[in-house]
Amino acid sequence: MPESITIRLFCAGGMSTSLLAEKIRKAGRDMGIEVDVEAHGVGRINRLKPEDLAAMDVALLGPQVGYAKGNYEKIFADAGVPMDVIPMRAYGMVDGKAVLELALSMVKK
Repeated sequence: MPESITIRLFCAGGMSTSLLAEKIRKAGRDMGIEVDVEAHGVGRINRLKPEDLAAMDVALLGPQVGYAKGNYEKIFADAGVPMDVIPMRAYGMVDGKAVLELALSMVKK
C-alpha cells in the first residue's frame, strides 16, 4: 500500500464532491495514508496543464458526469493517469473509504 496518494475528483460543480473529499482524507488518516485530494468542476479537465496531470495518481469523475467519461479518457490516458467514475452508491453514501479503496486499486494496476 502506498504511503501517499494524490486524487482529483471532478463533478458537475465541485461543491457536492468537497464533502466526499473530506471523507476520503479521513479514511486516509484512518488507514495511515497521506491523501492529497481536491474536488473540481468537470470543466477544469480541459484546462489541466501537463504539470497538473503529472501530479495526479488518480482522477475520478462523479457519477453525475460519468456519461462524459469518453470525452476525457484520452487526456488522462495520454498522461498515464488512471481515470474512472465513482460508483453511485459510494458517492451517494459519501463513503470516503470505498472511494479511497477504489483509487488505491487503480494505482496498483
